[in-house]
This record gives sequence, C-alpha cells and structure tokens, in this order.
Amino acid sequence: MTSSRRSAEVTTAEEGRAFRGGTILGPERDDPVEIVPYDTAWPSRFAAWRARIATALGDPALRIEHVGSTAVPGLAAKPVIDIQLSVADVSDEAAYVPAIEALGFGLRYRHRGHGWRYFRPPPGLPRQTQVHVCSAGGEWQRAHLLFRDYLRAHPAEADAYGAVKREAATRHPRDRIAYTDAKGTFILPALERAEAWARVSGWSADPGAAPPRGTLPAGD
Repeated sequence: MTSSRRSAEVTTAEEGRAFRGGTILGPERDDPVEIVPYDTAWPSRFAAWRARIATALGDPALRIEHVGSTAVPGLAAKPVIDIQLSVADVSDEAAYVPAIEALGFGLRYRHRGHGWRYFRPPPGLPRQTQVHVCSAGGEWQRAHLLFRDYLRAHPAEADAYGAVKREAATRHPRDRIAYTDAKGTFILPALERAEAWARVSGWSADPGAAPPRGTLPAGD
C-alpha cells in the first residue's frame, strides 16, 4: 500500500467513515513506533490494570487477559500493555464503554465483521496501555490467546517475531499502519503453525484448560 493511500484511509477514518472493515473514531495521535527489550515489570503493570478494569466493570468483565507482545516473556515489544476484555456481547456498548472511558481511554475503533472494539488514551495522555474488547468465546478472543500461548511455548518463534518487529519499526518509525502491515508477513503464517500446534498439543482457549502437552505454563 502506498503512503498516499494510507493517508487517504486515515483521513476517511477520522471522519467516522469506513476503515478496513470498521470505523476509526476520535483524534489522531503521533506516537513513534518504538521497540524496546522485554521489561519484567510488564506483567505487574497488566495485573494492576486488570484489577482496575475488573473493579470498574464488575460482572460484564467475563475475562481479562494480557495479550500482545508484552505478554510473552523475553519478547521485545512496544512498551504498551495490550489488554483483552471479553464480554457477553460486544455490540452492547452500554455495558462497558462508559466504564472504560472513565478509566481514561477513548473508543478509537469499532470493527463490524469481527465485532471488536479498541480503546487507547487520547492525545495528551501517555500511551502505556490499550484495551481490546471482544465477545467471549469468539474467534477474535481465541486467535489472540492462541498466538500469545504459541509464542510463549516456542521461544525461537518469539525471537523471529521480535526481529520482524524491529525491522518494521526501523522502516516505518512514524507509520503505525505500515508497521502493522509489515508484521502480518510473520503473523499470518505463524497463526497457521499455531493452529497445527494447538491440534497436536491439545491447547484450548478455555481458561480452565490444562496446559498444552509438552510445554510449561507461562503466567501473566
């Protein structure tokens, strides 16, 4: 995709119109793409936010998980904690949007096909955490948990992913759309390998499932 096309897409999205299967809302941020070494403080930062979100939402918060690269021990990442919040029905925004916004996040993206929502701090506030909301038991929830657990169980894959991210950040230091697109060259094939691993190992997205065979569980 050319830079002009990306710019046109973002401009359209800022007007609240369609953008890659959904709608981007709110003002732009101009944060650089920065990849840093793994920080052992990331799990505790997630735990603190998990407690805040659970308290703010109460019963609608069916599951709160640490996802993304900061959830994989040893993996270099952007220093932003990704939190996946599972609710009964993601389309019932009244059940969770006001509570998340009260914590300082703004609703940034509303996807139609996969039915997920993305929140991040508005411009002027530190971008240290972002929240992804999906329906419990859905494919969006499953894919992110599978990718996380696959990387946790396969350090060589995590290292390869880290190298892809560092290269993408070097090539696209101020273009998050291009950076995300570049990561897709690794993520999509890795998800196919993860599905094969899930079948062989007995992996399950069920929070009560036993650890996959032949791997060590990794806590958040």
